[in-house]
Amino acid sequence: MIAAAETARFSRALPYWVSLLLVPLVALAALRGGWTLLLPPAGAWWLYILLDAAAGQNHDNPDPDTPEPGLLWYRVVTWIWLPVQIAMIYGSILVAVRGGGLAGWEQVGLMLGVGVLSGAIGIVYAHELMHQPGRGERWLADLLLATVLYSHFRSEHLLVHHPWVGTPRDAVTARYNEGFHRYFVRVIAQGLPAAWAAERAKLARRGRGAFHPANPFWRYLGLQGLALAGAVLAGGWLGVGLFALQALVAIWQLEMTNYVEHYGLTRKHLGGGKYEPVRPHHSWNADHRATSWLLINLPRHSDHHAKPARRYPLLQTYPAALAPQLPFGYAAMGFIAMVPPVWRRLMNPRVRRWRAEHYPEIEDWAPYRDGGLPLPELR
Repeated sequence: MIAAAETARFSRALPYWVSLLLVPLVALAALRGGWTLLLPPAGAWWLYILLDAAAGQNHDNPDPDTPEPGLLWYRVVTWIWLPVQIAMIYGSILVAVRGGGLAGWEQVGLMLGVGVLSGAIGIVYAHELMHQPGRGERWLADLLLATVLYSHFRSEHLLVHHPWVGTPRDAVTARYNEGFHRYFVRVIAQGLPAAWAAERAKLARRGRGAFHPANPFWRYLGLQGLALAGAVLAGGWLGVGLFALQALVAIWQLEMTNYVEHYGLTRKHLGGGKYEPVRPHHSWNADHRATSWLLINLPRHSDHHAKPARRYPLLQTYPAALAPQLPFGYAAMGFIAMVPPVWRRLMNPRVRRWRAEHYPEIEDWAPYRDGGLPLPELR
């Protein structure tokens, strides 16, 4: 275990600042166009597939009781990303629309690259911030999510995904045999209504109506309106279209990660609408060193679900006996997920082994194969 004093060193936090190295790639792509448009996705995806292969995995665990002041430099990078992302998105729209140097296809290519970063980094940072108790950090999360038009993700993630992961009530849990493209359409269709229903139920428990000012959807609507207004100011209606394109790519990036994190894993139904507690074996774990730096330890997902409020530098990794392990890092797994037959060939045998290890009492899995049904009730 890494001691608290060692964890608190700035040199330990510095690798998690690698996201800032990708921003100049967007600037270069905006100014030069052409082949440089490949640099942002190459830096966020392809490079990290290679780095994971070279750097391997990191099985070291920090002291989970490291005091909050010792985590300052880990937190700062999540705080400063909001102005960076705003400058990246709206600066790219200004250059694309008003700069006059990019052809139409180059404008599209530029915003595709911006969306990769606002999804792979911006939403991941928002995810970290929304789990913290401080109002300031939660506001930063809301502002980041508004820039990708996915504000309801906070409600859906905190009120639906975490309580109901591994059950049919959670749209984000990918069903066994469900290809990513079908999954993506389903999640987009179900996520917003689920988030609204959860907030409405939360308000009802306090004796308030769905349209009470306390409903965060008013804030979501206002912030997304401001984000779209900024796109109009930066590039007119074309700017709005380019802004929406980067938002779509960011959402696709997020849901690709969600797909990888829980594919085929389910929780046992205890009866009466209740399920067994969430344990580390209900999430796919990955402790590949390089991708964990870029995604601020999100691949240590088993511990995140076990301890949702634990800050990212303190997340623990587990041996394979306690949490199922992905064969590659998130970057590589995302590419594989784009080809469902290859994904199923790689992952379905692992899901079946997971079932045999954790639920050996269930001999016939056929009724649960394709529908994402809960495991049978305990008797």
